[in-house]
Amino acid sequence: MRIKADTHLCVGSGQCVLTEPAVFDQDDDGIVALLTDHPDDQRAAPACHAVTLCPSRALSIRQE
Repeated sequence: MRIKADTHLCVGSGQCVLTEPAVFDQDDDGIVALLTDHPDDQRAAPACHAVTLCPSRALSIRQE
C-alpha cells in the first residue's frame, strides 16, 4: 500500500493528522505532509480511514 497526497487539493482540515499522526502532518500553511507513504501494518488501517475522511479528496491509496 502506498499513500499519495495531492497538496494542490488539500484544504488543511487536518482530519488526517488527527486520525493518524504517525503518517500525516501539516506544513506551516496547514497543507498535508506525509511522514511516510508506506505505512506499516499497524498504521495501515488508521491511515486508510484518514484517507476516507479527507474532505477535499487530496489523499489516495495505491495498492502495490
